[in-house]
Amino acid sequence: MPDVIGDVIWSTPGQGSADSLPLGNGNLAANVWTEPSGDIVLYLAKNDAWDHFGRLIKLGRLRLRVAPSLTAAGKFEQKLSLADAAITVTNGDASIRLWLDAHGSRLVIEVNATTPVHVTASLDPWRTAAREIGDKEAHGACGLEGGPVKLIALPDQIDGSDPHAVIWFQRNETSIWSLTLDQQGLSDFKPRAKDPLLNRTFGGCMAATGWVKTSPSSLATPAAVTTATLIVTAHAAQTTTPGEWVEQVRAASTANAAQWPSELWRDHVQWWWEFWGRSHIRPRARAADWGQADMVGQQSAWQRYLVACCGRGLYPVKFNGGLFTADWGLKNEAFDADYRRWGGGYWFQNTRLIYWALLANGDYELMRPLFRMYRDMLPLAEHRTQAWYGHGGAFFPETLYFWGTHLPSNYGWDRTGKATGEIENRYIRRHWSGGLELVALMLETHAHTGDTALLTDELLPIARAVLDFYAQHYTNDAAGKLYVVPAQALETWWDAENPMPEIAGLHSVLPRLLALDSISSADAEAWRALASRLPPLPTGPRDGRKILLPAAKHEAVPSNSENPELYAVFPFKLFSLGQPDLDVAQWTFARRMFPDTGGWRQDAVQAALLGLTENATFYVAKNYNDPANFAATFKGFWGPNYDWVPDFDHGSVTQLALQTMLVQTVGEKIHLFPAWPADRWDVSFKLHVSGQTTLEGELKDGALVHLTVTPESRRKDVVVLLGMDKSAL
Repeated sequence: MPDVIGDVIWSTPGQGSADSLPLGNGNLAANVWTEPSGDIVLYLAKNDAWDHFGRLIKLGRLRLRVAPSLTAAGKFEQKLSLADAAITVTNGDASIRLWLDAHGSRLVIEVNATTPVHVTASLDPWRTAAREIGDKEAHGACGLEGGPVKLIALPDQIDGSDPHAVIWFQRNETSIWSLTLDQQGLSDFKPRAKDPLLNRTFGGCMAATGWVKTSPSSLATPAAVTTATLIVTAHAAQTTTPGEWVEQVRAASTANAAQWPSELWRDHVQWWWEFWGRSHIRPRARAADWGQADMVGQQSAWQRYLVACCGRGLYPVKFNGGLFTADWGLKNEAFDADYRRWGGGYWFQNTRLIYWALLANGDYELMRPLFRMYRDMLPLAEHRTQAWYGHGGAFFPETLYFWGTHLPSNYGWDRTGKATGEIENRYIRRHWSGGLELVALMLETHAHTGDTALLTDELLPIARAVLDFYAQHYTNDAAGKLYVVPAQALETWWDAENPMPEIAGLHSVLPRLLALDSISSADAEAWRALASRLPPLPTGPRDGRKILLPAAKHEAVPSNSENPELYAVFPFKLFSLGQPDLDVAQWTFARRMFPDTGGWRQDAVQAALLGLTENATFYVAKNYNDPANFAATFKGFWGPNYDWVPDFDHGSVTQLALQTMLVQTVGEKIHLFPAWPADRWDVSFKLHVSGQTTLEGELKDGALVHLTVTPESRRKDVVVLLGMDKSAL
């Protein structure tokens, strides 16, 4: 097995789910904790368990009871092993191992004991009756507040048809999908699509060979045992009837029971062995640093693990908790585990950070759900553009449901005096730069992988539509250049002309698209025409020097606290070490209006790209060591920050900054240690860059003692920046 840091061992049980540890296989995940009684309890979640409000909620809560109790003898240990993604709970005599199979929708629970034990497994429902979601909790259904939809959370249903298994589910008998299309003037799109929520049914089947059903919701061993295996099969599908879903989950459970747990475990461990072998970053302090370097390395491993636990399903990772929401007990938000701030919608500004950080890890498989979701919603986006604006192309709202519509409250419930397509929420009214950034992310992924299917099936169709939108939606100014107005610069400047994110995005993606070998002549002609219309990046003087601006013009008072001018640095990477006008970008960074770190703030990444080692190191160390931001006992569950627990933005932006401190590419050049504090931290690493290239090396006592470049032909492109004047690149 690869050497993986970050295992967690606890010697005392917890009190509730705030004391849980994470398990996952990418499609399923679980928060697992042990209560003082010795009961092992877990929340089980699935990547496609969307309820009738478009919330991603839990499959259910399960309880495992062992007699004698796991805490009765005074010995207790609960361990999360990252290398094989398993949790083991033991008292030295009985040992329970839980894991979510990397190759199937199943939770496996294995019991081994030297002295026979009785084991009971039960569904532990808290959703026992329909209930109205209160005003404060309605933020968990963000987008539906203040409208005609009555927010009623539904109970779990237990199916008693199987005498040997516990089967439970939720089923969406209603859906908000049609309402969102009707509200937004898109009713005529409905014949071309299928409601993705209606009749969606999700739950599980808990079964174990030889166990007996002691109640509709419980199974137990008929006698004391020394070994036992319990499998919980999870399933989500849109079916005509509940009975059809029950038959599907029973068939899947029967198939699972026919497989040997030892063979499942072998293949499961192999997947994680390959995963951990792809990438690592392990900083080591050269002198006493109060454990900062160790914590950075540990948090880096935890963050990568959490994303892998949530990121291989049909849908992208939810930035606001992923699949690990729990009863965190936060003041004014002490709601159940189905709650998360900002509800079930996707915010591109937040979601994208998770995916930029996957590239250097080589975790390309995990990127597919994001690209697939936007490709699937492209027909609706094109239809909306034509319906609202009367021209071709497509834009993607900053905030949207996974099928592509605006959240209704953002669109605006009261349409009095408002035209179709007029967005009430000004924070996101014309916040469309995410489409350009999505194209940039896909271009970078293709540069890493050379994946032709990604290029032809997803990248080119989305790029074609997004760029066509900009070409048709905006006119030219008196100089014949694109005039992006009315517009906004992120959520911060609401009345902007030629905002930096849009202009920088176009300057970034158009040359890269035109450099592709396989584009059509029609695409090339259209993109060259658009490139010829591009205005310069918005700049101006500040303190006697040139500086990047948020927009060519904008209002006097900001409405949020982002720095749109630095989008030219990240995500669009027009300024970095080895590129022209580095000093302009550094001057801009030093004079940005909102310097800060934590949550979605990306100052750490921008500092690393600009070679500002001290800034980047400070932000990374602060983000991964700050003890003031934990609602959970497990220190890998960051948050809430702005979003929820765990805060995937916080971990992802810090992970990305750490990678960028180590390795950057400019054209064919690979810059090694562009912002690494070599006088403070040694490091061993394995990272991926464009051109299907991997770098594995070790920095010790300020010197590079080992470097393997694969393929070896790329070694000539590596520039080791230790001791160099980086401004001379």
